[in-house]
Amino acid sequence: MSFLKSFPPPGSAEGLRQQQPETEAVLNGKGLGTGTLYIAESRLSWLDGSGLGFSLEYPTISLHAVSRDLNAYPREHLYVMVNAKFGEESKESVAEEEEDSDDEVEPIAEFRFVPSDKSALEAMFTAMCECQALHPDPEDEDSDDYDGEEYDVEAHEQGQGDIPTFYTYEEGLSHLTAEGQATLERLEGMLSQSVSSQYNMAGVRTEDSIRDYEDGMEVDTTPTVAGQFEDADVDH
Repeated sequence: MSFLKSFPPPGSAEGLRQQQPETEAVLNGKGLGTGTLYIAESRLSWLDGSGLGFSLEYPTISLHAVSRDLNAYPREHLYVMVNAKFGEESKESVAEEEEDSDDEVEPIAEFRFVPSDKSALEAMFTAMCECQALHPDPEDEDSDDYDGEEYDVEAHEQGQGDIPTFYTYEEGLSHLTAEGQATLERLEGMLSQSVSSQYNMAGVRTEDSIRDYEDGMEVDTTPTVAGQFEDADVDH
């Protein structure tokens, strides 16, 4: 394929973590041949016997995993999803983007690296995880930034800066405006009505129900009628 190029394999200077010979490379279901996979801190590279291959930059890799599902692919392999297009598909994607310029569809390519020795998959996956961690997503780092005003503890301990003001309930009432106090009284009245209504039969408020409600607890003054719950099943 046209995207295959000749370049020197990554070495110790680039932080080579894993070198796996006799590894078949498959791009979107099309075999690229058998070669050597190089998992380095700087990039992920694959080269065939003639010295042609490709490299993947870690920021473009959105997913990597060990696939053992033989229904998805007949051999166990290292699966790598890349946010990019390669080879003939890259040319087709350019034409599609011109036609559908309004659609923001991110290109995706699927690589499968199939080693002849499947016992090496765990070491390959571990090396990928370690190298990927060295290239965090810049968008994830930006999301951790705090845009609000920071509270400088040391400055406040030295008497510098503004100290937050806290009020007790009574002090808070004194700082309310007349409109705010009226709103608070209305809300408290609605709350008390909703609580007291829980202790009235069928929504009818009677003098007996008022007397039976003491200190927020319902006092049951109705005498127990014999046989009232004889048909009830009780779990012991």
